[in-house]
Amino acid sequence: MTQASNVYQAFAGNSYLFGGNAPYVEEMYENYLANPGSVPDTWREYFDALQHVPAVDGSQAKDVPHMPVINAFAERAKMGGTRVVMASADAEMGKKRTAVQQLIAAYRNLGVRWADLDPLKRTERENIPELDPAFYGFSDADQEAIFDTSNTFFGKDSMSLRELLNALRETYCGSIGAEFNYITNQDHKRWWQQKLESIRSKPTFNTEKKKHILERLTAAEGLERFLHTKYVGQKRFSLEGGESFIASMDELINEAGIKGIQEIVIGMAHRGRLNVLVNSMGKMPKDLFAEFDHTAPEDLPSGDVKYHQGFSSDVTTPGGPVHLSLAFNPSHLEIVNPVVEGSVRSRMDRRNDPHGKQVLPVLVHGDAAFAGQGVVMETLALAETRGYSTGGTVHIVINNQIGFTTSDPRDSRSTLYCTDIVKMIESPVLHVNGDDPEAVVLATQLALDFRLEFAKDVVVDIICFRKLGHNEQDTPSLTQPLMYKKIGQHPGTRKLYADKLATQGLGATLGDEMVKAYRAALDEGRNTEDFVLTNFKSKFAVDWAPYLGNKWTDAGDTSIPMAEWKRISQKITTIPTTVTPHQLVKKVLDDRAAMGRGEIPVDWGMGEHMAFASIVASGFPVRLSGEDCGRGTFTHRHAVVHDQNREKWDTGTYVPLQNVSESQAPFTVIDSILSEEAVLGFEYGYASNDPSTLVIWEAQFGDFANGAQVVIDQFIASGEVKWGRVNGLTLMLPHGYEGQGPEHSSARIERFMQLAADANMQIVQPTTASQIFHILRRQIVRNLRKPLIIFTPKSLLRNKDATSPISEFTKGSFQTIIPENKALKADKVKRLVVCTGKVYYDLSKKREELGQDDTAIIRVEQLYPFPHKAFSTELKKYPNVTEIVWTQDEPQNQGAWFYVQHYIHENMLDGQKLAYSGRAASASPAAGYSHLHQDQQKALVEGAFGKFKGFTFSK
Repeated sequence: MTQASNVYQAFAGNSYLFGGNAPYVEEMYENYLANPGSVPDTWREYFDALQHVPAVDGSQAKDVPHMPVINAFAERAKMGGTRVVMASADAEMGKKRTAVQQLIAAYRNLGVRWADLDPLKRTERENIPELDPAFYGFSDADQEAIFDTSNTFFGKDSMSLRELLNALRETYCGSIGAEFNYITNQDHKRWWQQKLESIRSKPTFNTEKKKHILERLTAAEGLERFLHTKYVGQKRFSLEGGESFIASMDELINEAGIKGIQEIVIGMAHRGRLNVLVNSMGKMPKDLFAEFDHTAPEDLPSGDVKYHQGFSSDVTTPGGPVHLSLAFNPSHLEIVNPVVEGSVRSRMDRRNDPHGKQVLPVLVHGDAAFAGQGVVMETLALAETRGYSTGGTVHIVINNQIGFTTSDPRDSRSTLYCTDIVKMIESPVLHVNGDDPEAVVLATQLALDFRLEFAKDVVVDIICFRKLGHNEQDTPSLTQPLMYKKIGQHPGTRKLYADKLATQGLGATLGDEMVKAYRAALDEGRNTEDFVLTNFKSKFAVDWAPYLGNKWTDAGDTSIPMAEWKRISQKITTIPTTVTPHQLVKKVLDDRAAMGRGEIPVDWGMGEHMAFASIVASGFPVRLSGEDCGRGTFTHRHAVVHDQNREKWDTGTYVPLQNVSESQAPFTVIDSILSEEAVLGFEYGYASNDPSTLVIWEAQFGDFANGAQVVIDQFIASGEVKWGRVNGLTLMLPHGYEGQGPEHSSARIERFMQLAADANMQIVQPTTASQIFHILRRQIVRNLRKPLIIFTPKSLLRNKDATSPISEFTKGSFQTIIPENKALKADKVKRLVVCTGKVYYDLSKKREELGQDDTAIIRVEQLYPFPHKAFSTELKKYPNVTEIVWTQDEPQNQGAWFYVQHYIHENMLDGQKLAYSGRAASASPAAGYSHLHQDQQKALVEGAFGKFKGFTFSK
């Protein structure tokens, strides 16, 4: 079919363009021909398409304005020619028919602005002219006029204007205000129109369903009031005013179970968290009360407050068992979002569920945080990407219309709604009045259906209020006197709904009976509903027992046999003949093939690749993500080979590490979006649910990790001591002082050393190819899951001195301390230089220049936990050492100095002195002036061999 006939059929299929509307359309078309910009966008699109339709004679001649021709005939008529009379009545009706279509579009777009959403009714309805029929020229006389409504889903092909207005207002201006018309996908838009208009946004629940909703509201309110009276003044971040949220969660869990979801991972901040634990997830009230009474077990080094705690349970639903997991969350509100998404993606991968049909992420937000926290945007930006998509997230906003003390919209945000951020990924939003729990439940049903149908994010914005202060010790009327005057007069959502059901004949005492029953259950420390499955265990559950109670000193065999070395090295350096690599990449592959054969020493890139290849060959998956990590920031990796002759943008890549063996585990490498916080949070979440996968996040430059500091502080460093959650995430942070300035030199070793305690992580700075090979393998081969922080090099990637022979891969292991590798006479050594990282090679070169044989140099490859035994062994090798110098590239107030000095001093012998040689303390991580960098580097290297300067430690 030709384009012309397609366009013609499209126009012919819209009846409002013909008949009585023709004069009006002709007038619009005249304006378009004179000036295309003078008509609305929708008309201009129609008329633009018409320009591609051939003329009646088959030519491609462009249309010309008709008015000059008409005016010419008019002039003739004045002189006695034929007169033409327009049908003015038809023209007027044509305009009205077009106006009806504009009115329908206006309500679909703007009806939310008139929706009845605020339980407190604090503001008057704003003036929206486009929602007033008079805006389009209609009067009362038009109310009974019949118009075509075949493009709606109200069940009638034609309706009177009055009927149509009632239908539009019921659908778009009731307790649910829908936003979806900004979505570009027409199927998605029509889906929402059909779902909402066919029922006019009104649920039709039976009596049992209504009673169940009331019971959930009673449970939500009952728990809060019980805690408020029993534990006066204790913080719990009450849900009162937003009880409909529990009805929403109940509907979401049960409907998800019916529709095939088997796992739900929930992330939320503290508001309403205790309510979710008890009333949605089945935590026994007596266990919660024990936490308030301080009688609950306290067996962690640190622990955390009760409203940060996570929880998991298996619950029964009409569709079968569903595993619920509430993620542990610090007070940093939205930071849990990417953690949840990563946990969900891990579960999806384990189930081979690429579209999220079995696992559902649910994120619960506060209105202020959703609009204000940058990690929200970063996490949303991951939603549609290949490496991070989770099949769509259901977002629920507990919108109590106040952020701590800020409720004035002139201060709280710069957008109309707190949910406007999701428009960046075209997610639909259902705003719903929290005082209409049936509407909340309906909105939740629709949101879940949309997510399952289209694998897209969707938002339910429950507009409610916060009965108490930010916490139970707060007095909100200090700053919100008007709001809290209205809240004080509000009877509560449960009471309103109970009264409503009473008027419907469901019993005047039903609500009171439920209140008494729930209170009685709480007095006994139990739930009113027993929906938790105590003896159920999914085949997809992870057994963490083998990874608990182990020590960092536990051995792990990280070498591989020579035969395996040769086999996999050949596999990862061979590419299909159909793939033409770039000449530079071909050179890398050829060199690596030679390394595999033992013809030349192994460099860093090959050592890393061999680690990955041997790991996946052993059945352990590898997941590597970060900015530019497929190629590597410094073009050292080339994990993805790009065919230089490819003809399509989405084809022509080859990943050698995915072709190591037929039975290998997956190797996944992802070039992430330009985000640190969300991506690192995602990978932490992924690793938290999969101890058998080596999960690595690589920073483009090490200091870029500071954009994800919250994840490092609140999860990676402290998650185990606060929550008992072990995690084997690996961070690769490029670090090295090569004169690249303040932002491209330091990975901030000092920050990680400051966070290091309780054997909570492993911090290493390997300096050879074999060391990176062994440390990566050690991380997965041992049954120890602790975060691993690797400060990776930049210049050493191509430094021949940092290469290793094959023998160091087929034998040996990771060395926490690399001893002096020069044949020195131990009894002649008077000074021991201790260092870490790249500076070792500068020191070694300087020693050769000086010809000194009384100075030994050792490398601390593992900074934490400090290898006391290995260090002491090296120190004792040199009985006549009296001077020890710690040398580092970093300024004195940075790097490892302030932390390792205590470890070194602990191992020193009587009479020995410890001094520092490095850059002076600095506010900046590194110098930006190249000559200054060179002068500083020269001075610190010379200082390692010269007279002691500054403060020294003595033993």
